[in-house]
Amino acid sequence: MPVINTEILPFQASAYKNGEFIEVSDADLKGKWSVVVFYPADFTFVCPTELEDLADHYEEFQKLGVEVYSVSTDTHFSHKAWHDTSAAIGKIKYAMIGDPTHQISKNFDVLRPAGLADRGTFIIDPQGVIQSVEITAEGIGREAGDTLRKVKAALYVASHPGEVCPAKWKEGAKTLAPSLDLVGKI
Repeated sequence: MPVINTEILPFQASAYKNGEFIEVSDADLKGKWSVVVFYPADFTFVCPTELEDLADHYEEFQKLGVEVYSVSTDTHFSHKAWHDTSAAIGKIKYAMIGDPTHQISKNFDVLRPAGLADRGTFIIDPQGVIQSVEITAEGIGREAGDTLRKVKAALYVASHPGEVCPAKWKEGAKTLAPSLDLVGKI
C-alpha cells in the first residue's frame, strides 16, 4: 500500500521518554514536523547504532521544530530497561514508543510476518501527511545526518512552493523550479 502523501492512521501507545512513561498518539505527531523511526528490536546490534546516531542529532532536529519518535514492537518497559543498561541508548532524549500490539507498525506498513518492524523512516508534515519514506533490510543501518538533510529539504519545499530540491541538495544550495523551459536541460 503506498503511504506517501497519505495521512497517518490513528494510534495510541505507551512510550519511554526522559525517565518517564508517557502516552503518545497520532495527535502528538500533528501540528509540527515529525520523524518516526521504526526498528526491529531492543537489545540488538544495528538498532542501537542507529538510535544513538539519532540521539547525537536530536538537538539539530529540535532546532528545526521537528520531533523524533522511535518505535519497535517491544514494550515501553523494555525500552526503559535498554535505556538504563546501554550507554548508546542512554543518550536518547526522544520518545521510544512501544508497539506490542503491532498497531502502529501495521499502520505504517512495516510489520514483518515474524512480528518485528522493518527499518522504516517516515518524515511527517504538520498536517500528519507522510512526505518521505525509507525502508531498509534488517542488516542495513540508516544515517541520521541523511534523515536530517531530507527533513531540511521537506521543510524547504513546503515553504517555497514551485521549487524542488535536487539530488544531494543541502541547505543553502541551489534548487530547481520545474517548468517547460527546464525540460531536457538537466
